[in-house]
Amino acid sequence: MRSIARMIASFGGSGFAPRAPGTVGSLAALVVGVPLLQHVTWMGMAIAVCCVIGYWATAMVSGGEDYGWIVIDEVAGMWLSMWPLAPLHVHSLRGADLLWLGLAFALFRLFDITKPGPVGWFDRRHDAVGIMGDDIVAGMGAGMIVMALHAIA
Repeated sequence: MRSIARMIASFGGSGFAPRAPGTVGSLAALVVGVPLLQHVTWMGMAIAVCCVIGYWATAMVSGGEDYGWIVIDEVAGMWLSMWPLAPLHVHSLRGADLLWLGLAFALFRLFDITKPGPVGWFDRRHDAVGIMGDDIVAGMGAGMIVMALHAIA
């Protein structure tokens, strides 16, 4: 079970990138998440499953330590930041769609790195809730900004 948890926590091994594993994991989440954007419900279900399975996997392998290779939290956060963009027509991504996806990625990474407000509170916890929580909150914040900007654009 531990090896399965490790594979999930590293999002199929993307967390073992030699440099910037959080960014690599976020990019992997972006690539995997784009097809899910065809339907709001699919994306929502994927986020829920990622959060639940991610918590389990993180609790199994972390011992409360937020190892760099654990990136399932980045996946959940990245997908939350992208969710307001559903439904995108994946077979015909336009330049504007790519800009919105880029904004979702940039905002999520900004919040994940700078840890403002409640993101930092979760980050200071030393358990699976904290490991998953800081990225979930960062993704929610990024997603709210993306949604607001997308609504006025």
